[in-house]
Amino acid sequence: MRVLVLHTQIPFVTGGAEVLAHGLVGALVERGHEAEIVALPLQWNPPERLLDTALAWRMLDLTSVNGRAVDAVICTKFPTWAVRHPNKVLWLVHQHRQAYDLHGTTHTEFGPQHGEIRDAVFRIDGVGIGECKRQFAISKNVASRLAEFNGLDAAALYPPVQDRDLYAEAYEPFVLSASRIDPLKRIGAVVDAWPQVDKSLTLKITSDGPERGVLEARVRELGIEQRVEFLGRVSDAALADLMRRCRAVFFAPIDEDYGYVAVEALAAGKPVVTAPDSGGVLEFVEHEVSGQVTALTPAALAQAINRYVDAGIAQRHGETGQRSTRGLTWDNVVEALLGPAGEVGR
Repeated sequence: MRVLVLHTQIPFVTGGAEVLAHGLVGALVERGHEAEIVALPLQWNPPERLLDTALAWRMLDLTSVNGRAVDAVICTKFPTWAVRHPNKVLWLVHQHRQAYDLHGTTHTEFGPQHGEIRDAVFRIDGVGIGECKRQFAISKNVASRLAEFNGLDAAALYPPVQDRDLYAEAYEPFVLSASRIDPLKRIGAVVDAWPQVDKSLTLKITSDGPERGVLEARVRELGIEQRVEFLGRVSDAALADLMRRCRAVFFAPIDEDYGYVAVEALAAGKPVVTAPDSGGVLEFVEHEVSGQVTALTPAALAQAINRYVDAGIAQRHGETGQRSTRGLTWDNVVEALLGPAGEVGR
């Protein structure tokens, strides 16, 4: 089949959605299909720009390209499903969350004056997603939002982890944070807890983001510079190396869609420290089984992390979590999206 994976790109930002799109294309090609990514940038500030982006997708007719038929398109993020094609498939990474579950919080651009635009986003999703022949979401959490807000059903279809060498090489005395340094990821919580964490453990923070400067200042204020290290952006190989060697991984975002970081940590045999409101992460991490699910107050979070002063507990939890990721395969994903022998394109 000839398949296009439709992706909304935020320029200069790379995250789990980009990993998913490129991984899906690679999986399709490996299984004998022709596949490419089609991406358009998303503008949301001011909110009126969202409708411009949706219109741009609606104006695209991807039924054929360069005189050759496209058998199917796979839609991933708002508003890719506005595209015109008779064989649209949904693999929902997330909707425009600022119009949905984040509405009314400090994490949205929508104000009281933007009610009509928010209503338009709901209509775009209702029509576009409703046109999709198959409807999947990357987690039960994402599927539940779609059902709650739009009355549409999607089955959970979990993405596999990246194809890199993940296993438990050691349980060295450091905790790893490997997500973007952004308020939604709540890395500040682990920084605030660190003075109460056992001094045998250090914290390594990779990546970058708008909160990095604030958190670096907070580390200096708390006097824990010798125990907290900001590594910045690291290569995939370097991140895999850190995953293989760390004692545990901290990943406690607000209502995460899926949580690549957590799933990769579990694949590497490492326990994950997360929170009760971290969303899709909780579909894999179970308290005192494959990690710690804890409130993010400094005392509670430090107590949870201190469970892993004992490397034996970390190893036991990590090995349990590792087993939970073994069924995540691209074979399952491709067959679900396209059907046996590519029946969705017929």
